[in-house]
Amino acid sequence: QVQLVESGGGLVQAGGSLRLSCAASGRTFSRYAMGWFRQAPGKERDVVARISWSGGNTWYADSVKGRFTISRDNAKNTVYLQMNSLKPEDTAIYYCALDKTGGGMWYAVRSYDYWGQGTQVTVSS
Repeated sequence: QVQLVESGGGLVQAGGSLRLSCAASGRTFSRYAMGWFRQAPGKERDVVARISWSGGNTWYADSVKGRFTISRDNAKNTVYLQMNSLKPEDTAIYYCALDKTGGGMWYAVRSYDYWGQGTQVTVSS
């Protein structure tokens, strides 16, 4: 069983930055790809970014390309999401997720097997 715990959310003004962290339990963290998703009120949960098990490959939603950076530290069992140039439309609950099964679409919620509880990010205009 894997447990994921996000942190780092908060309230920030437009144009500001935040760094989210997701700490994972278990000794097999480094074997699996990880993703960040977000869900705004009344909307579906959408992918933000994904990183391969080694950190060598990353994928981003078009809406965050050039502003957000996903990274991981396998020695610390942690994945990060650096968010710069934040916009009010980035306001959402942000979730990290672990893909244990593999083979699914990188952007699909159903491709991920374990989820954190989420952390709120609010960007004021």
